Order: sequence, then C-alpha cells, then structure tokens
Amino acid sequence: MNHSQDPKILIVTTRSVNPWHNLALEEYLMGFCKSDADPAPERQYSAILYLWQNAHTVVIGRNQNAWSESRAALLEEDSGHLARRSTGGGAVYHDMGNLNFSIILPRSRFDLGQSFQVILDAVRNLGLDAIRSGRNDILIGDRKFSGNAFRYLRGVALHHGTIMVDTDVEPLLRYLTVSDTKLKSRAIKSVRSRVINLVEAKEDITVSETARAVTDSFVSIYGQGAETVRLEAEELERTDRLITLEERYASWDWRYGRTLEFDIQFETGRFPWGQAEILLKVDQGFITESVIYSDALDSDFFREIQEALKGVRFNSREMAEAVESLGSHEDSVGEISQKTIADDIGNVIRDRAF
Repeated sequence: MNHSQDPKILIVTTRSVNPWHNLALEEYLMGFCKSDADPAPERQYSAILYLWQNAHTVVIGRNQNAWSESRAALLEEDSGHLARRSTGGGAVYHDMGNLNFSIILPRSRFDLGQSFQVILDAVRNLGLDAIRSGRNDILIGDRKFSGNAFRYLRGVALHHGTIMVDTDVEPLLRYLTVSDTKLKSRAIKSVRSRVINLVEAKEDITVSETARAVTDSFVSIYGQGAETVRLEAEELERTDRLITLEERYASWDWRYGRTLEFDIQFETGRFPWGQAEILLKVDQGFITESVIYSDALDSDFFREIQEALKGVRFNSREMAEAVESLGSHEDSVGEISQKTIADDIGNVIRDRAF
C-alpha cells in the first residue's frame, strides 16, 4: 500500500466465515483509518467499509456473561462458534443469511446519524422503507432487521451491525438462553413478531445484492472526491499484529473469561441504556475485585466502572460516589451520556444500603 496524501476510502470483503478471524480483521482494519490521535503513515484511509459473514455463530457483547447468555456447549456440539465482539450490546446469532457491515471513520469525522444513513439509504434503494429506531436498531414497519453497536479506539470510530436478509430464526432460541421448553415455543413466536428478514418484504432479495447496495450507499456518502480502493481481505498481508488479534478473539479467556466466586451479586434493573449485573469480592471491608456484565453499548465505560470500584470501602455511599465521579455528559457511545449511566448505577448502589 502506498502512502499518498490523496483522500482514499477502502472497501474490504472477505471469503472467510470464521467469526474469530473476521472480528480480528475488523479491529486490524481500524489501524488503517486516519486518526487525529495517531498520524502513523499506514493510516491512509478517510473511511473504511468492511463486509463479512459468519457461519453458525453466536456473538455476545463485550461485557456479557458467556455462561448465562448462551448455550455455548450445545452450540459447539453442533459445530458452531461462540465469539465475543469488541463492542457492547446483546447476544445475536449469525448465519449465511445475515450480512455484517463495519463502518470505520476518524473519530473527529464520526457522525452516528450519517453512518446509520448508509444502511437506511441502501435498503431504501432496494425498494424497502427502513427507519431508525431507539438506540441501535433499524426497522421495516415495527420489526427489526438490523442491530448496531459502536466503539472508539485510538482516535478511530467503529459502527458495525447486522442486516438480516434471510436468517434462520429458530437458532436464536436454541443457542441463546431461554429457561424452558414452554417459554421457548412462545419465544420463537415472539421473536418472529419482532424481527423481519428482508426477504419477507422483498422475496427475491439476496445477500450479494444487499452488499452491493450498502457499498454504493457508503461510496455516495463518504467517497465524494476520494479514490475508492477495493480489496479482498485475503490480499492483505498476514502481519504479526493480525495473527495476534486472531489468537485473542479465538482464545478461551476472551470468549468466556474467568469464573470466580464472588461475595456480592446484584442487578440494576432495566434502563434506557440497558442493564447491568454487578459482582464484587470483598475482603476486610474493601472491594478487591469487581466484574460488571452488561448489554449496554458503552463497553469501554463499564471497564472504567469496574476499576473505579476496586479498593473502595464496601459502603453504599462511598461506592456510589466512586461511580458517579466518572464520565461526562459529552462522552457517549450512541446517544446516552456516560454521566447518565454512572448516575443510574450510583442510585442503584445507594438504594442497596450496604
């Protein structure tokens, strides 16, 4: 790759359907995007689009509990993969009827409404009326076909998501945790009423046609006046950095994490940003370790909360103050500020009266 200063955008596709490789490649590609924080010469692209698919895969959010969110053992017995992405949000099922997209931009150029517009315009250009809803969904009518998540890394923003073109719904209930058979039968009906495949709205639509529409929309929004470079992922050099990322995404520690006995465990209940389960180890009145599981989109911020609780006296007021001191109204992933999340969790802790 040359290091010309002329504006360029990059479009990458891949033949791989392995989620660990594909998620590693996504993070690897973030290193090729221009960044205010890191002017390295390999960061030559003003915008990157990555299109990919995973076969027979459950993908959980960055801060979710693999043990409680999925039937991982059953999935692996059925030759499936459990993967953990780098962003927040909830668990999803991927198959070859689903298209994944990743939009990578300099953080200073990242506008969530604009990146959502790529998908909205693509689907509308296919003749379907799509609308954005809530914190991270795209709908046809009142049914969801796309879930989205976001993160920042070294001055670069990532917006990625799914597009259900012709996804099998039943595995959602087979591999994502549901308590019993009776609930399962009801849940399938419920899921079918809440989600929609694009083929239900346009029966001859295909994944490849959808991918072309997304690419055209991306170029229209981000490629004005820029050279468009198209690559298959297999053309990229397999550097030590990429290999290390692949090993991390495939590792037990990344996908499952540690299993520890905790002294205190409680849940926050549901908020507009999601919910959280907080686990604490306490020794001689002080918190020695904390783990927070959450489906919130702001995955990095929950790591900050975990660190803030370590070493704090096991006292509701002091714990709440440690959490509430974090974040600001300007800092957010999506459209909910970190300060809102910190205040909500702080209020839950105070109400516990430890």
